[in-house]
Amino acid sequence: MLRKLRDRIVDYLQESAQGTPFDLPLFPLHTVLFPGGMLRLRVFEPRYMDMAKACLKADRPFGVCLIREGAEGGEAATPHAVGTTARITDWHMQAVGELHLTVVGGQRFQVLANQAQADGWVVAKARLLPVEPPLALPSKHAACADVLRAIVQQVGEERFQPPLAFDDAVWLGYRLAEMLPLKLAAKQSMLEMNDSRVRLEILHRFLGQQGLAT
Repeated sequence: MLRKLRDRIVDYLQESAQGTPFDLPLFPLHTVLFPGGMLRLRVFEPRYMDMAKACLKADRPFGVCLIREGAEGGEAATPHAVGTTARITDWHMQAVGELHLTVVGGQRFQVLANQAQADGWVVAKARLLPVEPPLALPSKHAACADVLRAIVQQVGEERFQPPLAFDDAVWLGYRLAEMLPLKLAAKQSMLEMNDSRVRLEILHRFLGQQGLAT
C-alpha cells in the first residue's frame, strides 16, 4: 500500500514539473489551507496515517481541500475543486495510533477528477495553478496590514511561517483570509480567487463592516 502511494508521489514530481495533470493524494478537511499558511493536524485514521507516513518517507506533499460533501471521518468525502499542496514540516506521535503533523501550504491546485480508492484514500488528478507573484501593498490597504499585525501580536508569531511580509498584498490577503472569522465558503472563495487586488478589496470591506478599518 505504502509503496503504491510512494510511486504515485514520484509520478507527481515528474508530471507536475511539466505542467501536466498529476496524481495527488488528498486530505479533505473542514478547513481551508492557503499558500504559505501553517496548519496543525491530528491524524488517527489508518488511511491518513499511511498517507502521511508515505509522504514523510518520500519527502513529498499531499493536497488539502475543503470538504464539499461528507465528513472528515468515515466514508471518503467529496472535496472542493481547488485546494493547496501541503508539505509536512514537523511531526510527532504522542500516543500509539495518533500522529500530530505541522504542514505548510505550498501551491494551489485544481482537481480535474478525483476517485475514492478501495483503501479509503481520495486521489485526485490535479493541475497546479499559477503562483501569484508578490505585489506591493497599495497604500489604501495599509489598515489591513495594521489589523494583521495586531492579530500576529495576539496569537504569536509562531502561528505563521516566516518571513512575515506585511508589505506584500498577496501574502497579506492570504493571511487575513485564513485568520479572520469568515465562513468556510468565503475562505474557499478567497482561495479560488486569482486576483490579489480583488481579494484584498473584499477583505478590507469586511474589516470596515466590523469597524476594524476605514
